[in-house]
Amino acid sequence: MTNPLFDRLFARHAGESKPLLRLVDGTTVSYAAFLSLAAQIAHLLTQSGLQAGDRLTAQVQKSHEALALYAACVQAGVVFLPLNVAYTSEELNYFIEDSGARMIVCDGKVAAALSPIATRLGASLETLNQDGTGTLMESARVMPEAFPTVDRSSEDLAALLYTSGTTGRSKGAMLSQGNLLSNAETLAKEWQFTPDDVLLHALPIFHTHGLFVATNVTLVSGASMIFLPQFNVDQLVGLMPDATVLMGVPTFYTRLLDHPQFDRHRASGIRLFVSGSAPLLAETHVQFADRTGHHILERYGMTETNMNTSNPYDGERRAGTVGLPLPGVEVMVTDPETGATLPENTVGQIEVRGPNVFKGYWQMPEKTAAELRGNGFFITGDLGKIDEDGYVHILGRNKDLIISGGYNIYPKEIELVLDAQPGVLESAVIGVPHRDLGETVIGLIVAAPGQSPGPEQIMEAIQGTLARFKQPRRLILVPELPRNAMAKVQKNILREQFKDAVHTV
Repeated sequence: MTNPLFDRLFARHAGESKPLLRLVDGTTVSYAAFLSLAAQIAHLLTQSGLQAGDRLTAQVQKSHEALALYAACVQAGVVFLPLNVAYTSEELNYFIEDSGARMIVCDGKVAAALSPIATRLGASLETLNQDGTGTLMESARVMPEAFPTVDRSSEDLAALLYTSGTTGRSKGAMLSQGNLLSNAETLAKEWQFTPDDVLLHALPIFHTHGLFVATNVTLVSGASMIFLPQFNVDQLVGLMPDATVLMGVPTFYTRLLDHPQFDRHRASGIRLFVSGSAPLLAETHVQFADRTGHHILERYGMTETNMNTSNPYDGERRAGTVGLPLPGVEVMVTDPETGATLPENTVGQIEVRGPNVFKGYWQMPEKTAAELRGNGFFITGDLGKIDEDGYVHILGRNKDLIISGGYNIYPKEIELVLDAQPGVLESAVIGVPHRDLGETVIGLIVAAPGQSPGPEQIMEAIQGTLARFKQPRRLILVPELPRNAMAKVQKNILREQFKDAVHTV
């Protein structure tokens, strides 16, 4: 038996002096040095009593040591559970207890707060700070630099990622070695990664995008990364001539467009710009192409599935779509009530099936059965359609669907109209309670810099574009839209904040 994920991502680079990481201070970490560091951490994990299949939670700042911790878990067969650094102690308590984690790795600043939780749950506690200090590395650096890789199969769990929990208790998505490896190999091929590529990595590594897409694709292709501790647009622009690929969220691209030094020349060495984790405005897509000559490649993925679709590397990258199903991945649109497959250009719920789809929700068999069909299709909860050319369009989340007076209203359709109005930077459309209709539509609008769009003028302008039942009952100017760590608009917060909005008119 082997360890497929470690063998394909890490072990194949044993002894290589080629840089894997270039750090912000200019120093580099070779593949060989990185693997030695991971081996030392793996020794520490096993000597601490962790066995294959045990869970390790990590709430740490981005660093090359934190990335080596991920590699160590894969090599030791430990299930890796990365956690958002913004989570509070109360939230962490749930994740640690629910996962049954045997070890907690955290920043030294929060160790005192987490120590009682670790003691109560019988978990060991180690610290890892962004500069590489802490008890984890103090103990690991005296360990041997070679570790006998633990046997695992493609069906064994490699990671446990918790969903955002915006509609209830957070769910732990169980991702196998095969899930992660198949997606990394597929993306590397589809996006034509080679050992000559240099990825500008400014994403967090507690999330699918930064860890299982950006990092795994780099590793499986033998490329290199410029490893930034966080997103900094000045650093991004300054380092861009040294890179060939940038993966980011839409905020990256809007901030780049606002930067005075970002131009066609600065972007000339980049062969691929990828956007995901949140919808990219069609306007941003067009502005970016006008500025740089590059068409951003948008793709679609989820915590439970990694990546499902991608606009083509060679071929038309259609603004407003997330592209075509990846090889080996099936995507269909079904009726939420009956489960029947719907024809092209008909809106319904998106379901996906493929080697990328997770094994189910941790200790939630009923929830798994409700969302993961017996035939292998996963009900994503996203609403969308597939057009006549096979491109997938995402129109929102099923829970964001507005049903007003018996009519189904898809927020994305209205948001596209509002975003196109003069003076509007972006918008969010939500449903709020209404005495007669059940729900009614309101739109939250963020003004473009230096602009003051008038809600009354916008309402008048869209009357000929949207059917009456789709038109917002009210438009409200807001300074910004609430977003999570991956830039997704948190409509649950907006629904709570503006639940009484129609009662004031």
